[in-house]
Amino acid sequence: MSHGFETLAIHAGQEPEPRTGAVVPPIYQTSTYAQDAVGAPRLGYEYSRSANPTRDALQDCLAALEGGPVGLSFASGLAAEDTLLRTVCRPGDHVVIPDDAYGGTFRLFARVAERWGLTWTAARISDVDAVRAAVRPGRTKVIWVETPTNPLLGIADIAGLASLASDVDALLVVDNTFASPYLQQPIALGADVVVHSTTKYVGGHSDVVGGALVAASAALGEELRYHQNAMGAVNGPFDAWLTLRGVKTLGVRMDRHCDNAERIADYLSGHRSVAQVLYPGLPEHPGHEVAAKQMRRFGGMISFRAAGGEEHAVQICDRAKLFVLAESLGGVESLIEHPGRMTHASAAGSPLEVPADLVRLSVGIETADDLLADLEQALG
Repeated sequence: MSHGFETLAIHAGQEPEPRTGAVVPPIYQTSTYAQDAVGAPRLGYEYSRSANPTRDALQDCLAALEGGPVGLSFASGLAAEDTLLRTVCRPGDHVVIPDDAYGGTFRLFARVAERWGLTWTAARISDVDAVRAAVRPGRTKVIWVETPTNPLLGIADIAGLASLASDVDALLVVDNTFASPYLQQPIALGADVVVHSTTKYVGGHSDVVGGALVAASAALGEELRYHQNAMGAVNGPFDAWLTLRGVKTLGVRMDRHCDNAERIADYLSGHRSVAQVLYPGLPEHPGHEVAAKQMRRFGGMISFRAAGGEEHAVQICDRAKLFVLAESLGGVESLIEHPGRMTHASAAGSPLEVPADLVRLSVGIETADDLLADLEQALG
């Protein structure tokens, strides 16, 4: 029997504990396990870097939500990305990345993986032809996509890029952090691997850092699992438990994030202090039609350009009160930041440099009227 998203979020990988009937998976806060005999670990558990029942529950749930056979969780989103790259790439390989990507992802490619011999080209992932032009035949192993992108909210046609990746014998990797599996399921659209910073919407409460990979094929999933163990960047059992607790309410939270974001995007669109609003739910957004086709709704992230330039953008961030000035996103509380000086500072001077007048909002689930009032006083 197939179940709906909200049912899977609450039950997948989370059967009542057999011994006591506990309905919440226990926190198996242990580093090692007694074995029944030499070389015979009980239920396959021998050491918690390799496997832990609490982490397994989270991994099974994430796999179910994304529609893949294998889910793996990590200590952070970047740990997941690093493990993926070193699993599927070798020195001399090439990757196409978005020209509008998370600053930490850019740093991983430009400052870490490049030293290991992995080359990359930035391309506008909203344009399939531009991505095709960036491919290096015989060398491109991965087409890396964020959709929506961070922080300019660009939209990639996942199915179109999946077809391109297949044509050039590359893997399509989709960072689904901004959308969450509730709003978008890339594997159903042809992606080979889905990446998450579970710190964001999946965990949803700004209290735990984590990352995840979900593979579309069991064979690739097992390769990734081998490297997860060999490289060791796993999350601990308490972090896995916190993330699993958060994911149970993902569907209801995302609906409220979207409700609030839609109201705020409409408000900002008519404000004298705002030069441009970047939100895929607006009909004038260039990716609106593609987003409407592949997303359930348009998400809780909004970026806008301040009419008064960089200093005005910084002032808006400083004046906000309910919108907390902080990095990260996807929690129940609303956040505001200046990407050029905060999350994307590492991209300064690169093809991924963001506009200096850009402000990014992570719209929380507070009362919408209160958020609008806060923006009104912050915008000036």
